[in-house]
Amino acid sequence: QVQLVESGGGTVQPGGSLRLSCVASGTIYTFYVMGWYRQCPGKQREMVAIMTNTEGTDYLDSVKGRFTVARDPTKNMVSLEMNNLRTEDTAVYYCNALLKETEDSPAKDYWGQGTQVTVFS
Repeated sequence: QVQLVESGGGTVQPGGSLRLSCVASGTIYTFYVMGWYRQCPGKQREMVAIMTNTEGTDYLDSVKGRFTVARDPTKNMVSLEMNNLRTEDTAVYYCNALLKETEDSPAKDYWGQGTQVTVFS
């Protein structure tokens, strides 16, 4: 069974920085996409930043220029560097991976348990 474990959430003031990390463990044949989603209070979960296995990236418009997603394939890890944080970035951040456990298995989505990021002055 694949597990995604996030770390690095916390509380910062506006303008501050945080770095989130997520490590995938278990039987993994290949990744297609790894990245981050968030759920702000009272809102639906939204994509924040993702990276494909060919290193293509996509970002939520409001975080472009402030957040950077990166992968370390050797460690099955994805990170999210968040700079110049704003109060509206407050949310639970979830790691996500689209992967195959074996060569013959279908690609499936996996989620971490979530980590809280709070930005307030």
